[in-house]
Amino acid sequence: MRQKETSQSTTASAARKASGKAGSQAASGSTSSSTSMKDAILRFLLKHGTATAGAIADHLEVTPQGIRRHLKNLESSELIEHQTSQEGIGRPNHVYKLSRKGREHFPDQYDQFALSLLNTVADTMGPEHVSKLLKQQWQNKAKAYRDKLGDAPLADRMQALVELRQAEGYMAECYPAPEANEKADGEANGAKDAPAAFVITEYNCAIAQIAESYPMVCGHELAMFAIALPDCSVERTHWLVNGEHQCGYLVKAKES
Repeated sequence: MRQKETSQSTTASAARKASGKAGSQAASGSTSSSTSMKDAILRFLLKHGTATAGAIADHLEVTPQGIRRHLKNLESSELIEHQTSQEGIGRPNHVYKLSRKGREHFPDQYDQFALSLLNTVADTMGPEHVSKLLKQQWQNKAKAYRDKLGDAPLADRMQALVELRQAEGYMAECYPAPEANEKADGEANGAKDAPAAFVITEYNCAIAQIAESYPMVCGHELAMFAIALPDCSVERTHWLVNGEHQCGYLVKAKES
């Protein structure tokens, strides 16, 4: 009889442990899922600038009710903010965007040490020395990029360049410029040439604080791309420092 009671007690204890473990795993899975959804929403807003709850829900393939719960939590955490937009008759829409704190959720800056160092140089040696220092740094980086890109076809070099930028903390992507596609599609002989123009888009800035304090760095960055791609012209199309939600560059192969 005692053995039977002991066996039943052991079985009940094992069941409680299994139930507790399962509950812990379920809670862990729920937390992981919630974190994953939070990151997905933040990335969507980083890439698109602004969006309604409905647009976010459609993109992530979840219900509007579910997405609003996540948006409420993100807003409570001060990672996003909203503005009210009235379009026609009916309830106004909330249009969401990343807050400054939300942008800082992504890799968007070097250590404070870098900015502090530049401030020290400016204070002790003068602003002109900061400009020279930054120019030399970007020239060195441009040469390093050029060595890594080599003489591959432009499409391959563009992809390699984006991967280099991503490794440095930029949320970057690259695609053929629309005019390049139109030209290729319009070839009379039906053969499509490789695109001769590309767009680089970067949705965050890995040197955001430096760029805010020393906007000249953005000009050096533009020159860096031109040095890294000597057979191309490079022009800026969008600029985070101007309040836009991305930096953009149009890269065109020079006519030989």
